[in-house]
Amino acid sequence: MQFPAACPEIPVGDLVASITYYSDRLGFTLDWSDANLGLAGISRGDSRLFLADAGYRSGLGNRGPTLLWINLASRDAVDALHAQWLGTGARITSPPTAQPWQLYEFFAEDIDGNILRIFYDFGWEERG
Repeated sequence: MQFPAACPEIPVGDLVASITYYSDRLGFTLDWSDANLGLAGISRGDSRLFLADAGYRSGLGNRGPTLLWINLASRDAVDALHAQWLGTGARITSPPTAQPWQLYEFFAEDIDGNILRIFYDFGWEERG
């Protein structure tokens, strides 16, 4: 069975502020939002995320912060996204770095402390 792309739920404190941050700083598109429900759907390329406030999350009791891994297709793509996010004033917590565990990665975070790990897995290049 082929699984579709996952749609993680990101815990946020202020739904409107988070939508603005993800749109203006990280380049996501707002697909829909329901303030009464406390949930919004955003996307960028094939990535879909749900931003969920405390009221929405109370049913399951899930809390943040959370760590979201985003796997890009190349080192150049990682560098390009890093440069783009620097230019928009996104919260970058580390520069792109080749790690001994064969990931080329950088870290960013949103206004609620959720972490975005942007990476390219270069291990296959060295194995192949």
